[in-house]
This record gives sequence, C-alpha cells and structure tokens, in this order.
Amino acid sequence: MAFEGLADRLQSTIQKIRGKGKVSEADVKEMMREVRLALLEADVNFKVVKDFVKKVSERAVGQEVLKSLTPGQQIIKIVNEELTALMGGEQSKIAVSNRPPTVIMMVGLQGAGKTTTTGKLANLLRKKYNRKPLLVAGDIYRPAAIKQLETLGKQLDMPVFSLGDQVSPVEIARQAIAKAKEDHHDYVLIDTAGRLHVDEALMNELKDIKELTKPDEIFLVVDAMTGQDAVNVAQSFNEQLGISGVVLTKLDGDTRGGAALSIRAVTEKPIKFVGLGEKMDALEPFHPERMASRILGMGDVLTLIEKAQSNIDEEKAKELEQKMRTATFTLDDFLDQLGQVKKLGPLDELLKMMPGANKIKGLNNIQIDEKQIAHVEAIIRSMTKEEKLRPELMNSSRKRRIAKGSGRTVAEVNRLLKQFEDMKKMMKQMTGMQQKAKKKGGFKFPFKPF
Repeated sequence: MAFEGLADRLQSTIQKIRGKGKVSEADVKEMMREVRLALLEADVNFKVVKDFVKKVSERAVGQEVLKSLTPGQQIIKIVNEELTALMGGEQSKIAVSNRPPTVIMMVGLQGAGKTTTTGKLANLLRKKYNRKPLLVAGDIYRPAAIKQLETLGKQLDMPVFSLGDQVSPVEIARQAIAKAKEDHHDYVLIDTAGRLHVDEALMNELKDIKELTKPDEIFLVVDAMTGQDAVNVAQSFNEQLGISGVVLTKLDGDTRGGAALSIRAVTEKPIKFVGLGEKMDALEPFHPERMASRILGMGDVLTLIEKAQSNIDEEKAKELEQKMRTATFTLDDFLDQLGQVKKLGPLDELLKMMPGANKIKGLNNIQIDEKQIAHVEAIIRSMTKEEKLRPELMNSSRKRRIAKGSGRTVAEVNRLLKQFEDMKKMMKQMTGMQQKAKKKGGFKFPFKPF
C-alpha cells in the first residue's frame, strides 16, 4: 500500500510525543523536523510540505495545546486534521446532471490506466449508485484502445459506443450523447486519447470535445507511481483544460504517496477516486479523513464496514451467527463464510485497515496466499453432502478420495478437519461461557461472523 514509508516515519515520531505529560516548544520543533523529512522523502511537493509544517507548528505551540492535560494527543489530533485538510477535507462527490445524461470526460497521458479506469468507474456507478452508464471509445489513435474498451464492456456486460478509428473524436462524442439520450443512459463516460506528454495537438482536441459536450466532470487519470511528475501533469492539464477532479491509479503499488498529498494543494482540485488494484471493482471514492487515519496508524474501519455492508448477505450473516451460538456450524457453512470473506478483497489489504495494524511486526511484508483459500474450498467441495454435515464419518479411504478429487494431499485434508473441529470446540466453550454469564447478567457473544 502507498504511504508505508511515510506512515512508519510519522507513527514513530508521533509515538515519542503521544504519552508526554508536558510538551515544550522544543519538542514540537523536533517533531516538525521529523514530519518535514518524512513528507519530503514521500515525494511530497516542497511548497506543500513547507505550508503544512507551518500550519501544524502554529497550532501545536498554541496555549490550549501546551497547557492541556494531554498535549501529545492534542498534537496528533492537529496533525490528523491538517493532513485531512491537505487532501481536501472531505470526500468530493461525483456530479449528477439535472438533465441526464451526466457527461464525464476521462483525460490523461498514455499509460496512466485511463481506459481501464473508465471501465472501473462505470462498474462503480452501476454497482454502488445504481446508474446506467454508456462507455464511449473516443481514443482513435492508440492501437487497440477501442478493442480494449469493448473487451471491458463485454466483461462488465455494459454497452460501448464506437464508430471505429476513422471518425473524429468530437463526432464520436456528439453521436454518443444522442445515443445515450435515446437509450436512457444516465451517465456517459468518454475515454479520450492520451499522449506520452502534454502537447498542443492533444489539448486542442480535448478542448474541442469539452466545447461540444459541456461535460459535468473532467476527470484526470494520473499514475500515483510517477510521484512528483503526476503533480506536474495535473497542474498542466488543469491550467489548459480546467479539470474537475483527479483519479489516482496504482495507489496500491510501491508508491511513496507524495502525489496524493500534493495534487489537491497544488491544483485545488479534489481527488475523486483511487485505484487500488487490477480487478474491475478495485476503484474507491477517495476519503481524505480516512486516508489521514491510515497514514497515522489509526486504521480505516469505515471503509472496512462499507466493504462488508455492500458485499455481505445480511440474512446469511444472522443465520451463521445463530449456528455459531448453537455450535451447529457445518463445513458447508464454513465454505459459504470463505466465499463472503473473499468478496471483501485481498486479505492483506483488509488487515491493514484495522486500527493498530501498524504495530503488528512484519504486517507490511505479510503475503497472504489467496490460493490457500482456494485449496480449502476444493477440499470441501470434494466431500459428499453427508461428509460435510458429519465430518466424524471420515475414514482413511474417504480422506484419500477427497484428496484425489481436490488435487490436494491427505495431510491437508487432515489439517482442515482438525482446524474445523478446534473451531467448533471453541464455539461450544464460548456458548457455555455465554449461558453462565447470562445468569449473572454479564458476558456478550464477542464476535459476529462476516
């Protein structure tokens, strides 16, 4: 995840000041020096760093902080607030036109992930906002750009408007909007051409499309991996085209996060969405306050809850909780549970959203092998219905058959059965504790299944 180096530096700096009963101006100065170095190392724009450190310092040496009962905590609160403000303060919502369709122009340099992001955004609009988008293939220059968008359209089962590569992008955009009105699409996403660098020909074409379509949003797609270059590109596009927001791609990669912290301050345009992976659902609305919390090691519980709410079947969750309480949980239920957890996304990313995750040694280097889940699923699916309900039926010949059917070893089958039995024993113990505590009016069942 981006920001790891910055997060580590800031968290260790903050740790030194957190528990202090008294904080002097010298302490604040020392902390600000560390914060400044951490931000510069993360490739944050120099002027942005200077302004940020000045604002935090001015607030941190105020009387209400130095004389408060918990000055260390107060300073952390200030850093969190200023970091949030630096990235835009609050989430910037996507536009909705009063007269549909809402037109969004997707612009950016070649290689930033513009076409893929167009598909991801259409998927998000349909899934999260219940919209009906039309994808428009407006990049007639890059070989295979039209084909790429059409492939994404098929993958998402979503219409793509194309007139091939012999019609001007302005005409394609004009006809696409007419088609969207005719077919009652409420969003039109125009994938435009990119270049390897900002040039006059590219800008003139984009200005022509803007003039004709009067878009509600112009989203600049930039690659977070390019660091300070991403900020320069954003500044250039904004000056010449007047963008309405930025989509940062590859924020999950080996990036120092400087672009996310600089773009808003330099362009005064919000980061609207962030790309956090290759899959078509790996695009999320950008929440400055949540990102600030993650950088400072406070976790991102709200995003975790939202992922759970949008991906998890409420009825199934209640049913599973009841089965856990009564210890009637079967291997079929276990299989179902694995499927629900998988929907939330990569497990290592989920772990990093937990508060205090930064304190777990080696978490940044943890590699959770998603194949292990697939192996467990294969083993359970190779069992008969009766075996899933009553694992005690398992004898050596049944285990050999299951191992062969799943392409795993007998040892792996045994390991899974043991883990499952241990889990059931734990559930029984918890239920017993709960029954005893009920009489005394205490213990509450400590967890709910996903």
